[in-house]
Amino acid sequence: MTRSTEDTVRAFLDQVRSGRSPEAAWDFLAPVVLAHQVRAGAREVLERSPANYAEHVEEMIEMFGDFTFTVEELLVDGDRAYARWTQRGHHVGEIDGHPPTGKPIETVGSAVYRVADGRIVEYWIQQDAAGLAAQLE
Repeated sequence: MTRSTEDTVRAFLDQVRSGRSPEAAWDFLAPVVLAHQVRAGAREVLERSPANYAEHVEEMIEMFGDFTFTVEELLVDGDRAYARWTQRGHHVGEIDGHPPTGKPIETVGSAVYRVADGRIVEYWIQQDAAGLAAQLE
């Protein structure tokens, strides 16, 4: 595939991570993607597949409803792209044991994506878990 790092990550964020077309994950993710996650100091590496990632986005839709996803910054260097975003929705589903309130919620996140052959093969992600938790209290 000849898609550039920028084109791959920009389209992935716009179509898949935004919640608009989770099923398009197969177009942008390798069969196995290493997902390095940092959340409130805890670090873990998950193996994600396109199917697993699509389910992950569907879960976000269940929690945030029909959310908006805005990419605030996208920087590309070779096979890596850094993206910073804001996600806004409403607390319509259980999040971390907190029952839905219907109130507006917002979360900020960022990730570095590594692309090979036009597909994301690895990423390092950080979410503002403390900021989200404060909104759920």
